[in-house]
Amino acid sequence: MRALFQRRAKHHLIDGMDLLAHFDILTPIMAAPPPTLEPSGRDRREYYRITVTLPICLQPETETIEGELVKQSVNLSAGGIGLTLNSLFQPEAILSCTLLFPDQVLFKSFIEVLRVDPVAYPLNTYRLHGRFIRLTRDDREQLVRYILQFQREHLSKHYSA
Repeated sequence: MRALFQRRAKHHLIDGMDLLAHFDILTPIMAAPPPTLEPSGRDRREYYRITVTLPICLQPETETIEGELVKQSVNLSAGGIGLTLNSLFQPEAILSCTLLFPDQVLFKSFIEVLRVDPVAYPLNTYRLHGRFIRLTRDDREQLVRYILQFQREHLSKHYSA
């Protein structure tokens, strides 16, 4: 990355003599930060994960009509999601994901399907592993806040005296 510099010279005159004629302050002018890069597999595993039951809707990103939210168990982190489905999606497919958080807060994002594993029972059931894509920094922070909230609730329910 090439940094641009703005030059500011300070001049101080005493008895007609410029004492700081060669003193410069260089101030870097930085470009805007690049869009958030998608987390790598290793980075996704560094996010805290929690399994929680939430209303969710997954559908192909090209679907124009919003599908129905269905309450189910999801393994959720700021990097991705895992859940069991009766629908088969192909790896690398892009899905629209809508989650309903507490206080009726809708969270919408896109997921890239990483892999889909068949589940032995019941028939025609699959475990989908996906990563969040195209998340803004604010969306990822919102997701982290809710995950931490779920963790606090879980700990207070199961470990408080």
